[in-house]
Amino acid sequence: MKYSSLVQRISGESVAAWDIHYAACQAQERGENAIILSIGDPDFATDDAICEAAIQALKAGDTHYTPVVGREKLREAIAAKQRKLLGIPVAAENVALVAGAQNGLYAAAMCLFESGDDVLVPEPMYLTYAASVQASGARLVCIEQPAEKDFRLTAQALEAALTPNTRGIALATPNNPTGNVYTREELEAVAQVARRHDLWVISDEVYCQLTYDAPHISIASLEGMAERTVVLNSLSKSHAMTGWRVGWVVAPTSLVQHLDNLLLCMLYGLPGFVQEAALKAIELDDEIVASARELYTRRRDLIARELDGVPLIKGKVPEAGMFMLLDIRATGLSGVDFAWALFRETGVSVLDAQAFGASCAGFVRVSFTVADKDLLDACQRIRQFIEKLQAGL
Repeated sequence: MKYSSLVQRISGESVAAWDIHYAACQAQERGENAIILSIGDPDFATDDAICEAAIQALKAGDTHYTPVVGREKLREAIAAKQRKLLGIPVAAENVALVAGAQNGLYAAAMCLFESGDDVLVPEPMYLTYAASVQASGARLVCIEQPAEKDFRLTAQALEAALTPNTRGIALATPNNPTGNVYTREELEAVAQVARRHDLWVISDEVYCQLTYDAPHISIASLEGMAERTVVLNSLSKSHAMTGWRVGWVVAPTSLVQHLDNLLLCMLYGLPGFVQEAALKAIELDDEIVASARELYTRRRDLIARELDGVPLIKGKVPEAGMFMLLDIRATGLSGVDFAWALFRETGVSVLDAQAFGASCAGFVRVSFTVADKDLLDACQRIRQFIEKLQAGL
């Protein structure tokens, strides 16, 4: 039987990067002492008060259809939260509730781009960006951010990537996998290009509240950018709610109306009891986010300290997020070979960072989303693996 060309546009080599993660999960299920550092899923459960809000909603019979782009009360709460984060006016009419930021990225791309369009994306980028952009029929054009320049965006690289068919730019700040937070200068360079060429900008800001060393600035807050920027955010990382699938899009009202039509076909609205949990999560925003930031700061410092001085590898201490890139080029192994050798030898799973783009060749991504004692154990296993590897060189 014949399938549409869409199935080719949404497939790619990056999908295979998850094989090691699935292998590690299976090893844990078999009772093996595997430590999973290959995914950004918090190791702790969602706050009890948030869970209780969902339970009470279920008991009250909140099991029916809901408005496609979210209940008004939740959209108003999200708008208030985003006004605080962005520093610009945001109304409920600017908010569309989606099943996680990933769903928001896909839906926005489908509404903004089409065949013949080019979309610029700074690389390295999250694994699903290519598929999400290409699903619309558009072509993804990478903006080079080489490791030698600390994976930073330059105006020169941005200008060099422009084509006559460029219709948009998609970026993530803070970035996964690099942990970089875009500076005002970098964002101004993007904004100048977007304004000059009348481009849309999709800004993935899901880690914006988990910053450590650099302040988060949204490109939507820059002059003339709110009307052409789509901000993606969610509760997954900041509130340990990855499985709840609660995210949102902040955009001009005209785009929200188009998203309403598309999401009618895709989702038909998020469950009401999930929305009640999301409302409670936003109510507890300051408390929960502060606790998460403190936890991840401690773990980031732990892994940076424990791997500092280990021969043949060098860690890139992130400015935000829950991942650290390890430069393993001195080992002589590719990222995928290093990751599999490490897992088979020690039971520690990390992700080949080249899946995020060619600039990450020779790097692996390590998450710090496990308990401190397990993270310390993993670091010790990595050290022993490297020392054994070095002895054989």
